[in-house]
Amino acid sequence: MSNIIIKNAVVFITGANRERGIGRALVEEAIKRGAKKVYVTARDISQLDNLSSKYPGIVVPLRLDVTNKDEIEKIAQMATDTQILINNSGVSRYCGICFNHDEQAAEQELNVNYFGTLNLIRAFCKTLIKNKNSAIANVISIGGLSPFPLCATYSVSKAAAHSLTLSVRAELMPHSVSVFGIYPGPIDTDMADGINLPKETPANAATRIYDGIEQGIEDITTDSFGDNFVKALRSDPKIVEKDIGDYIHKMPENFLE
Repeated sequence: MSNIIIKNAVVFITGANRERGIGRALVEEAIKRGAKKVYVTARDISQLDNLSSKYPGIVVPLRLDVTNKDEIEKIAQMATDTQILINNSGVSRYCGICFNHDEQAAEQELNVNYFGTLNLIRAFCKTLIKNKNSAIANVISIGGLSPFPLCATYSVSKAAAHSLTLSVRAELMPHSVSVFGIYPGPIDTDMADGINLPKETPANAATRIYDGIEQGIEDITTDSFGDNFVKALRSDPKIVEKDIGDYIHKMPENFLE
């Protein structure tokens, strides 16, 4: 895997609409590191106005629904100078499988978290092969490594994204395109507002993500919770699986507010 440099690079980041989100923090950190241009996307482009006005000439806002394949194809044809594609768009609906199941919510999670990432990679892969200093970074979740029952369908979609990342890494290795999997634990974002656990800040998570990319770390964790989780998972995955189940059943009712 070749070294990826953020300075003077063209970065494409999906899901930058939330004020308190990893996507927004990734934009800010890329600019701090000297990125030449940062494409940022949201379904409602007006949510990106403050970024484009704060960083004129650097931030390029684009309207994109990652579940719309036609929109993805058009955007990819516009952003042919992209070197680093960061698939950050994600959704979690906190659904179970046997209990509290919502089929429409589960489909939405798969469409955004898996198929959106898949279609963006397919749309940009030829551009990334052509350009130098190229990489794909997929924001997954530690839930993609071992499922969490309170967000079981989300975990399924992220497990699919994890497997996708491994497959794409193998396919693009001969073409000198680096592929990174990013595995956040609890981060203090709008999406995680209802989770009562210690959380890392999006800014610190973004710093660790870019540090990992520039250091060539293929599997990147973003916080101490994730660090410990992955360490335990590597030591004995079955114990982690049992511990998660026991922990969830003992959680107070206000775990999800």
